[in-house]
Amino acid sequence: MKPDNTATRTLLYTDDQDRLWVRRCRIRVVSGEAKGQSCELGDRSIWIGSAPDNDLSIPDKTASRRHVELQLKEEGIFLRDLGSTNGTFFEGARIKEIFIPAGSSFRVGQTELQVVAADEQVALRAASANRLEGLIGCSQRMREIFELVSRVAPTEATVLIEGETGTGKEVIAEAIHKRSTRRAGPLQIFDGGATPGNLIESELFGHVKGAFTGATSTRRGAFECASAGTLFLDEIGELTLELQPKLLRVLENRQVRRVGGDETHKVDVRIVAATNRNLRDEVKAGRFRADLYYRLAVVRLVVPPLRERPEDLELLVEHFLGGSPKKPTPDAMAVLERYTWPGNVRELRNVVDRAKAFGWQNALDECGILAAARTHRVPTSSPASAGGEEVDDLSLERFKEAKGRIVDQFERDYLVDLMKRSKGNVSQAAREAGLDRNHLAQLLKKHNIPAKGG
Repeated sequence: MKPDNTATRTLLYTDDQDRLWVRRCRIRVVSGEAKGQSCELGDRSIWIGSAPDNDLSIPDKTASRRHVELQLKEEGIFLRDLGSTNGTFFEGARIKEIFIPAGSSFRVGQTELQVVAADEQVALRAASANRLEGLIGCSQRMREIFELVSRVAPTEATVLIEGETGTGKEVIAEAIHKRSTRRAGPLQIFDGGATPGNLIESELFGHVKGAFTGATSTRRGAFECASAGTLFLDEIGELTLELQPKLLRVLENRQVRRVGGDETHKVDVRIVAATNRNLRDEVKAGRFRADLYYRLAVVRLVVPPLRERPEDLELLVEHFLGGSPKKPTPDAMAVLERYTWPGNVRELRNVVDRAKAFGWQNALDECGILAAARTHRVPTSSPASAGGEEVDDLSLERFKEAKGRIVDQFERDYLVDLMKRSKGNVSQAAREAGLDRNHLAQLLKKHNIPAKGG
């Protein structure tokens, strides 16, 4: 019986944001009676042998009826001998199963075959809809991301999501998981930015009882917990150079060894990673391994900041308001459009949540939006807030002092609200804000804001 191919996928990859490559190849007979015959290896396994119902049938008496299987995987072209009598040979050695590169040859019985690359370039078009799972946006760039997510999600390709804090990288990871063939499995989230450095290895790979002080029992790591599902490695750029080769080995071998343990455990996971850094720059600077970068960036997806897609503002505000009757006035929307949104969509949601509770004027004032929007030069006769007040002429103040005052006020207002929502827990607040825990602690100290541990 031939293998069930219903779960196989066409693999996709990309090296920029304008084109997508479909990874394909052809298997061609280069010697023997069937010389010149070929078949495509794409989104399903193929069988080769002497039986007429193979994908590629070769009239070779030394070939078994079901001789060899080939499958296109993320790691490369997988070649597996199906228990043939006379064997399958690659570079002179008899093999059972092996990954081979495009352009290489192998022998089935007395027949020589070659793998010929035939990758296809596909233009990346914008999706027609302005929503995809939890993603929202009508801008050209966001609809292109929707299209890319739709194409990549059903594959097993590893995805690297880059973008500023608060742009929605985790929401994209969730959309990829929900649209994947692994959607019935778990979506396990590992936050490299919020996990203490000395615990990252244990959190990723697990540990055995007694491996270190405090390891009172054996525990599975994120890789094992994500079995049959998707593992989202958030803030992967925070991983130290010491741990990067360990992660690379797991990605290549799909096996983990728990901290303090001797046994290896197989893992079946699809990887989606995210970072607020430019990993290409990190590689150039020697802070991130090039081999790990290319292992993660099979599909590289860059999320634009909110300030670069202002046409999405109204749609996002409407979504976050839900059924609230407190709609923004035209003046309030004008303030939102002038603001540069350093916290991106996460900050916008925070402002809208406050508006639902306290009204737009209070939300604009207390979140520092109104003051920050005033730094954008507009006529003093133009209304700048929901109350219709005029914009102050900050050009009378020195730029450095004006900027410092406004940023300080924004920081304090943001942190007060953040700590209130997280009930003072620093670790929880750091995760929600997308900040390093130590950096958040420094900001809290700077503004004399009380906090608990955690």
